[in-house]
Amino acid sequence: MWHSTLVFADTFETYFDSRVDLLQRKLQKHSDRLKMKAEETFKIKELSGDALAENLEREIKNLKLKVSTRMATLSASWQSAKVVRTREKVSFFFGVMSLLLSALLFGIAPHWVHVAYSVQGLYLLPLRAYRYKKRAWHYFLFDLCYYVTILNFVYIWLFPSSPALFVACYCLSHGALASAVITWRNSLVFHDQDKVTSLFIHIYPPFTFTVIRHFYPNAEARFPALRELEYLHPLRALLLSAGIYVVWQFLYWKFVLVDRRAKIQSGQRTTSFSWLLNDKQGMIGRSLASIPPAYRELTFMGGQLIYAILTELPAIFVFYRSSFWSAAFLIFIFAVSVWNGGGFYIEVFGRKFERELEALRRELAESTARSSGSSTPTTICSGPSETDLTAMVSASKQPGPASDISEDSPTSLDPTLNLDFKKDS
Repeated sequence: MWHSTLVFADTFETYFDSRVDLLQRKLQKHSDRLKMKAEETFKIKELSGDALAENLEREIKNLKLKVSTRMATLSASWQSAKVVRTREKVSFFFGVMSLLLSALLFGIAPHWVHVAYSVQGLYLLPLRAYRYKKRAWHYFLFDLCYYVTILNFVYIWLFPSSPALFVACYCLSHGALASAVITWRNSLVFHDQDKVTSLFIHIYPPFTFTVIRHFYPNAEARFPALRELEYLHPLRALLLSAGIYVVWQFLYWKFVLVDRRAKIQSGQRTTSFSWLLNDKQGMIGRSLASIPPAYRELTFMGGQLIYAILTELPAIFVFYRSSFWSAAFLIFIFAVSVWNGGGFYIEVFGRKFERELEALRRELAESTARSSGSSTPTTICSGPSETDLTAMVSASKQPGPASDISEDSPTSLDPTLNLDFKKDS
């Protein structure tokens, strides 16, 4: 009995001693923490005014550093593969739905086409301005296509009864803007917002004015200017469009090429003229390079005027009088954009696949070399031969079905996809 009592007492003492010791350590740790906080508080109070200001400045710098780090993290996440794929899906959805809506409106309700043109422009143009400003490409926004786009909106919503403005908008839309699809190689690439915007700027104006001229029911009621324009007088139409063009060219020369010449020459800003001049592989770049620097700008502006007039001639003599040839012209320039878009997909993904195969070939060659040089026999899993790889590389360069393109590889992450920014200007 006494033995059991002693054992119980010893167990009771051991249990409570450990609990008391643990409680004492926790109290001591909490007391030390309170003492440290109190010391820091009194130390701050004892600091002089300069020391306190220096401490505050240091804390502000640390806060700014944390905020900038957080912003960099957010920017990196915005450029991550997942976000890039989401942006491309949104662009693809918008592009396909825009094409479908335009076709439906043309067949069912052509009197809504100019509204669709305006609504899409209100979305795409501010987005283009924001992105180009962010990339320091905003001098491209002074080009003729944006000038004519704004002029089209002015006619549609402010001065629909002005024959002169209608003639200028019709000729410029079917001339310089429509032909830019061919000369600047615009591409129908649905997942690329920039390419979709560029194609919209160049192809939707002639589509809209073709509908107004030939397919809009009772167009004279909505656009009274058509009552006086049964046909276009060639000389008058050329003079009106050329006059609008000369006004734009003068403003462009004054506010861009003269007032901002220092930024352009230093390389801080890029314009269509500077880009074409630096493009030594293109015909325009080579032609400008052969002209003395003092006359390059004048030659370029004169060449643009001649080009604009020549591209307007079919609109004046053929398209305005014939709905058939107007539709054929729209189908033609749209087909060119589709062809360029197909070439973009095949070439870009083909080059990417070729690089992956080259990397695989080098890896297999290194593995074979290490295996040959080793004294211990090693069994390597057999892979494709060099002949097979060569055949695969050649096959990747040929057009294939769209299902061969993996959607798990966001195209914006491939640097080769950004080589065509000149076509978006």
